[in-house]
Amino acid sequence: MARILIVDNCEIIRNLLTDFLEELGHTVETAIHGQDGIDKALNNEYDAVFCDIHMPKKNGYQVYVEVSGKKAALPFIMTDSLPDDLANMAVSRGAHTCLSKPFTLEQVRTALSEIFIKDTADESR
Repeated sequence: MARILIVDNCEIIRNLLTDFLEELGHTVETAIHGQDGIDKALNNEYDAVFCDIHMPKKNGYQVYVEVSGKKAALPFIMTDSLPDDLANMAVSRGAHTCLSKPFTLEQVRTALSEIFIKDTADESR
């Protein structure tokens, strides 16, 4: 299965996503703020990243821009509890999608399925 990074300053969200993704068979690592997420994403190999928009020490948009500038193929699923332009900006620059909090676990599963189906289609070309 996939190796996934969760970048979110909210412990409840990190734990929820970790438990769910591990139940699906994925390996999960977490980061507690934006700079931590950048460091982990750039120094490790992941198949996908869940990244909150509003965090200390670099927001999710900054994380996305910095990491995607060096690892353009790494899929990002943004999460956001406050509607603003940062999530839309990330998606317009290539992030896979943005899940609005509170999101459902089915939305998480669907977003991951879309990423992995796309990757499989890209590999078969």
